[in-house]
Amino acid sequence: MIPLHNNEYRRYMLVPQIETVLGPISTDDLGFTLCHEHVGTNAAGIRQIYPEFIDPGLEDQSVEALTQARQEGLKSIIDLTTIDLGRDIQLIKRVSERSGVQIVAATGNHLAVPRPFGDVAPKVISELYIREIRVGIEGTGIKAGIIKVASDAGGVTPPQEVILRAAALTHLETQSPISTHTWSPDKVGLQQIAILKEEGVDLTKVYIGHSNDDTDISYLHELLDNGVWVGLDRYPGGIRPGTPDWEKRTDIVKQLIDEGFVQRLILSHDYSVPKARHGAKMQEERFRANPDGYNFITRKVLPRLLELGVTQDDIDKMMIHNPKQFLEGR
Repeated sequence: MIPLHNNEYRRYMLVPQIETVLGPISTDDLGFTLCHEHVGTNAAGIRQIYPEFIDPGLEDQSVEALTQARQEGLKSIIDLTTIDLGRDIQLIKRVSERSGVQIVAATGNHLAVPRPFGDVAPKVISELYIREIRVGIEGTGIKAGIIKVASDAGGVTPPQEVILRAAALTHLETQSPISTHTWSPDKVGLQQIAILKEEGVDLTKVYIGHSNDDTDISYLHELLDNGVWVGLDRYPGGIRPGTPDWEKRTDIVKQLIDEGFVQRLILSHDYSVPKARHGAKMQEERFRANPDGYNFITRKVLPRLLELGVTQDDIDKMMIHNPKQFLEGR
């Protein structure tokens, strides 16, 4: 067993801390936080082998977007880009330095689980994740602060189950929180919860993401009954056929607040800038889908919630207090 490191002792026994790409910070300094975002996404190996497939303007556009968001109140984001999403940890670090936005990086895996991972025990994979949390990512010394897992339409596949169990083992060893990608129309979050629970994970340390891709309030109640954090983190939404637009998503937020669940709700976008995609046509489509970028919630959703009667205190809980509590593992 890897011993508890000094930074983990400080984090959990003295002053709660979280690792960012620029080093550890007190969770008191997180401020207004978006808990499911991306600086840029691609695929494993693209940066190293086919760098021409990455728009050279990605970094500058990300810096500009995050700088603007910081000027409108954003202080921190969690970047849930994993190895199979083309994570470029040095890029994330530079964007944080230049924009002034604190960024928490992730270990774990998205949907494209590396084929060899399906052939080994979860313990083997967990050691890789633990190294990224305790030692650093790709030899940089930049440490992950969160564990990412993913399952989508149709439910948890066998390789994804291995990853979920590896994430659970990593969490039990390091106490780092777990954040998931799901497909809410298939109630995939409940499958993830069952697996994590089998492995002994305290579900109050788990964030079930993308829980607002439909309007099934009973599913959200089931998630909340399990004690997890519920990520209402696909804004503006409405891109995939049959999914609700941002107004309907916001109505669900209001309903859950009225029902007394504000203490377990977190809002975010799952956004990356247009230049995270290859080709002018795709970039233009992404811009049209969300011209406000990381500011959509600030500019559209929060004012709408206030119009609906939500208090500023409840907004602060979802955007400041709850992310802090989640990252502290509470």
